Amino acid sequence: MENILKIDHVEKYYGNKSSLTKALNNLSFEVEKGEFVAIMGASGSGKTTLLNCISTIDRVTAGHIYVAGEDITKLKGNKLNQFRREELGFIFQDFNLLDTLTAYENIALALSIQNKKVSEIEKKIEKVSKDLGIQSVLKKYPYQMSGGQKQRVASARAIITDPKLILADEPTGALDSKSAKMLLERLNYLNEELKATILMVTHDAFTASYATRVIFIKDGKIFNEILRGNDSRREFFDKIIDVVTLLGGDLNDAL
Repeated sequence: MENILKIDHVEKYYGNKSSLTKALNNLSFEVEKGEFVAIMGASGSGKTTLLNCISTIDRVTAGHIYVAGEDITKLKGNKLNQFRREELGFIFQDFNLLDTLTAYENIALALSIQNKKVSEIEKKIEKVSKDLGIQSVLKKYPYQMSGGQKQRVASARAIITDPKLILADEPTGALDSKSAKMLLERLNYLNEELKATILMVTHDAFTASYATRVIFIKDGKIFNEILRGNDSRREFFDKIIDVVTLLGGDLNDAL
C-alpha cells in the first residue's frame, strides 16, 4: 500500500528553556492511501498541534512530515501555497464558508483558484453534490442552510480538488446528533466508495467509531492504537471506550 502521510519523529516545543512545553514528543506513525484514521486525546494532548503541523499552519521543531512522499516541512513560499491548495482538503468545526457566496460558489472557489474550466467545475460540482446529498442547497447562502447542510457543503469544498489527504478538525463539534450522524455516514461513503484518505481529530468516541483506525495521543506521544478490522461499529465503539477508560483521569476530557 502507498503511504499518503508519514509522521517521522516529529517534535513541537513551545516556550523557552525556563518554561518549555512539549506539545509533540518524538511522534511517529503512517497513514496509508484509502485509510480513515481518527486521532483522539484529551485537551492538551497534542492532537490539534499535530493537525496544525500537518496542515502547515504550524511548523515542527524537529522531525519530518511527508505527504505523498514529499517532505512538507521543507516547503516555503509559493510551493507551500501550492501544496495547501492542491494536496490538502480541510473540514473545519465552524465550516469556514464565505457568507457572501452561495453553496455552489463556495465549492467552486477552490477550482476557480486552480484556473479550471467552467465546464469542468460544473461537472465536478454536479457529482460531489450528488455524493453528499446537497443538490437542493447549491443556490442557497450559508445563512439559509442548516448546520448539517453547511458542514456537507464544507466537505464538498474539501474534496472537490481530489486532494491526497483530507484533514477534518472536530467535524461534528457544531452539529446536533442527527446532522452529525449524517455527516459521518457521508465521510464513510467518501472513504469506502471514493477511496478518500481522511485524518480526523475528534474528542468524541461515537465520531471516532466511524474510522478504520484510532490513534490515541497523550502528552504528545502515542498512548494506544486500535484497528476496526471486521468489528461492527458498535463493537469498535466499545473498544474505543475501553481505551479511553485506560486514560484514567483524562476520561472526562476525551469524551
